[in-house]
Amino acid sequence: QVQLVESGGGLVQAGGSLRLSCAASGRTSSRYAMGWFRQAPGKEREFVALITWSGGNTYYADSVKGRFAISRDNAKNTVYLQMSSLKPEDTAVYYCASMGPGRDYDSWGQGTQVTVSS
Repeated sequence: QVQLVESGGGLVQAGGSLRLSCAASGRTSSRYAMGWFRQAPGKEREFVALITWSGGNTYYADSVKGRFAISRDNAKNTVYLQMSSLKPEDTAVYYCASMGPGRDYDSWGQGTQVTVSS
């Protein structure tokens, strides 16, 4: 089992930046990738970004390409989401999730609130 703890959310004005962190602990050696998701009020949870632990390959939702950057620090078992040029529509609770060797997300963090004011 992997435990995930997100941090770094907050309130920011449109056009501003925030960096989210997700620290993983527990049985992390078999993890394939880490993803970020978000859920806005009244909407379904949606994929934001993903990074593989070994090769560092990254994938992004079209809505955040060019504005968000996902990175990892293997030594710290931590994944980051650098968010820039934030828009009010980025307002959501952001979750990190760990993808196991079966390519399914089997561990989730508690979420961190990001609010972008116009």
